[in-house]
Amino acid sequence: MIARARQLALAGLLLLASLCAPAPSAAREYLQLFVTEPYLELHTGPGRGYPVFNVVPRDASVDVLFRRTDWFKVRTERGVEGWASQADMLKTVLADGTPFRFPLGDRAGFTAHRWEMGIFGAVGNYLGKFTNGVTGDIGLAHIILPEARLSPFLMLGVGLVRVQPKATLVQPVDRTEQTAYVGGGLRYYLTRRFFLRAEYKAHWIFTKRNENEESDEWKLGFAFFY
Repeated sequence: MIARARQLALAGLLLLASLCAPAPSAAREYLQLFVTEPYLELHTGPGRGYPVFNVVPRDASVDVLFRRTDWFKVRTERGVEGWASQADMLKTVLADGTPFRFPLGDRAGFTAHRWEMGIFGAVGNYLGKFTNGVTGDIGLAHIILPEARLSPFLMLGVGLVRVQPKATLVQPVDRTEQTAYVGGGLRYYLTRRFFLRAEYKAHWIFTKRNENEESDEWKLGFAFFY
């Protein structure tokens, strides 16, 4: 029965990973944009505190390498790389003259973003009926209604747990076991790039004695998106 539960948890995690994984690409292509203002300022880093070291003149192009919150790292036609602000990038256009548009750090961006990062710790502690333990896990989440301000989500993952049996007449032995979990929760958009996230997980601990143990986990905290 334990082996069967392990197989089902692993199969579910692989299925969710295959649905969320991006399609492979033979070569990476960068987005090319053209400057419409008199010039585009390039900073040495992603922030106003970094000095401007180069400017891109009107009608010249830049390639967008990647984005970090409100800043874009770009490369000029001469190969110079620097950081341009979100406000300045809104004034650039595509090759056909279409204005460059991208998700902002607001409600629209919250409903359109693909990746999230939270402040939840990867290691936790639980108190069970017969054992205590320290857990660490990794998994995937599926957002059911990403366009809603209050949206539910489902989770599936695997991990490890360091089990500490409660004292008995016989000296207990600590052990490390494999785990799997399923869960769900709610997230609520607050403002800018921040939202509130609450979740519940049901963990299964697969012991070497072939005795399935269970534990519940609740979390509440803040996260941000990009």
